[in-house]
Amino acid sequence: MEDATRAALSPEAPPQKLLSIIRVIDKLADWSGWLFAWLIIPMVLGLTYEVFARYLFNAPTVWAYDITYMLYGGHFMLGAGYALLKGAHIRTDIFYAKWSPRQQGIVDAASYLFLFFPGMIFFFISGTNEAIQSWRILEASDASPWRPPLYPFKTVIPLATLLLMIQGVSELLKSLYAARRGKWL
Repeated sequence: MEDATRAALSPEAPPQKLLSIIRVIDKLADWSGWLFAWLIIPMVLGLTYEVFARYLFNAPTVWAYDITYMLYGGHFMLGAGYALLKGAHIRTDIFYAKWSPRQQGIVDAASYLFLFFPGMIFFFISGTNEAIQSWRILEASDASPWRPPLYPFKTVIPLATLLLMIQGVSELLKSLYAARRGKWL
């Protein structure tokens, strides 16, 4: 029997279906992180334009602040799933780093099930309701003289939460595997 076939049939090898699900979800987070990273370009261009207009021509814009916070807010929120994939979210490693992969998997799985998913479901439902209402009334900002539309910006919240929950499924599966097998995928 070939080594690859033997490894695939071994009880130690992770199930292919599990690996396939994790790969698809991780690829979505990787792709969306790459795509949403490009939001930084129009933000930098807008800020650069504002600096030149304000300080070289004494002609500040009314739109630069609004564009900046909307683009950066979108950039930050929509990158959350990618950050979860890359392990960039905050974790207290003082104890965690000393635990075995099995203990880490148990703690991570419990955290995802009892803390992460309930919170994300709440944010998704609340954010969706806010976005729907914002689209219904075509909400615009009252804080700015040019009154930019807020409904696209508010749509970012449920979209980012959905992407974060999808990546959370991948991380939960990896945690359950570590809790059961004592090693990380």
